[in-house]
Amino acid sequence: MVETPHFLDTTGLNCPLPVLKAKKAMKALKEGERLKVHATDPASTIDFRHFCDVSGYLLENMRETDGLFEYIIVKQATT
Repeated sequence: MVETPHFLDTTGLNCPLPVLKAKKAMKALKEGERLKVHATDPASTIDFRHFCDVSGYLLENMRETDGLFEYIIVKQATT
């Protein structure tokens, strides 16, 4: 069973604020926990992919519906 993700609303914010707020939120999570982020900045798709690649987090899901972008990010174990 997948745990309910923590939630972060960054709607109305532009680059780089959604990723900066997500970075801060991820620090508070334990390994295996998920963060669901809502954003409205179209550039956030590029920003969140890069953020996860650089940080070692798993971008588990990404979708867009009527201009609302939703990301599910999983905090993975650091090596």
